[in-house]
Amino acid sequence: MAEMREDRGELDLTLQVEKLKKRVREAEGETSLVKAVGMNSPEMRNLKKSVEEKDLLIQELRMRIRDMLLISEQHRSILAAEITDRKRLEKEVKDLKVQMSEYLSVRADSARKSGA
Repeated sequence: MAEMREDRGELDLTLQVEKLKKRVREAEGETSLVKAVGMNSPEMRNLKKSVEEKDLLIQELRMRIRDMLLISEQHRSILAAEITDRKRLEKEVKDLKVQMSEYLSVRADSARKSGA
């Protein structure tokens, strides 16, 4: 007995599945072409080159920043030593002023006593 197939036109699920499968195959083919052409297009090559150049620039800038940080640390160390020396010299000057004042005071007292 022959199996009767009912054709419902656009409502037939088998027909819809076949149409969808065909559309999927076409979409996959188009996607493959777009990927192949897109990845090798002059625009994509230029973008890749630009990214590589920027990566090199970033690497160079990082090295410069590292160098500047090292220089900054050296300058801080030198400045700290200079500040320490200045404080020491200020203390020496203060001590010498006290000694000079005491010396002059003693001389003035001596002069008064010997002249009196």
